[in-house]
Amino acid sequence: MREIKASQITKTVSRLCQEANFVLGDDVLKAIKQAQKVEKSPLGKRVLAQIIDNAEIAEQEHMPLCQDCGTAVVFLELGQDAHISGGDLNTAIAEGVRQGYNQGYLRKSLAEHPFSTRKNTGDNTPPVIYTDIVPGDHLKIVVMPKGGGAENMSRLAMLTPAKGREGVIEAAVTAVDEAGSNPCPPLVVGIGIGGTADQAMQLAKRSLMRRLGEPNPDQEIAELEGEILRRINDLGIGPQGFGGTTTALAVHAEVRPAHIASLPVAINLQCHSARHKEALL
Repeated sequence: MREIKASQITKTVSRLCQEANFVLGDDVLKAIKQAQKVEKSPLGKRVLAQIIDNAEIAEQEHMPLCQDCGTAVVFLELGQDAHISGGDLNTAIAEGVRQGYNQGYLRKSLAEHPFSTRKNTGDNTPPVIYTDIVPGDHLKIVVMPKGGGAENMSRLAMLTPAKGREGVIEAAVTAVDEAGSNPCPPLVVGIGIGGTADQAMQLAKRSLMRRLGEPNPDQEIAELEGEILRRINDLGIGPQGFGGTTTALAVHAEVRPAHIASLPVAINLQCHSARHKEALL
């Protein structure tokens, strides 16, 4: 049994919260630079250039990539042979979020009683935590700050199985079309297909952690991703909604078996500031 200290988890989460908000992943930056080269709209090219400049300034100056520093969504892979010592796992993660957002001068965006008083929690806690128990003795932590503008455009379609492949495509493309400029394109489009309603939503969000543009290993799903991406970019929404051929940088789909009477399709949009950082303890 390997021991992992709660204090080490707190320190790691604090660091990841800041790094995710300050440093755009190299895969995302590479995709944006490539998009700038092929974007047909002159205005779209200028917008993409500004996004690239913004990312460089954020990293150099340790400033947030976006003023919306997001809800702290944390994905865990906890090895069944690991033991957390010196404190509670979820408490350690929440403390890491608290410290990271305070030390990094990141905007705190969570409000208590969101249907009434909407009082700010003051430290961006509680985080949203998903935990998977896996073989081994490690703890993998992924922190994804999820901005409100993109998250607000989430969609869940409970399709009849007869809708099939075309129904999935239509649901995804319609979600992006109706979202317009609200989620700050160019986007990464996460799609969860199958399972139950709640599992599909989680699959969609989890898919956003995949390295940008890396196709699903299942060829049929990879082809579906490619077709959805093409149709989305044919919408003409373009960078930041100013028009152009780059509405999305990538489409990532994850699929699970579903009940014979069901075809859940969840869409979770991520803005061009596709932020997530990970660590292995």
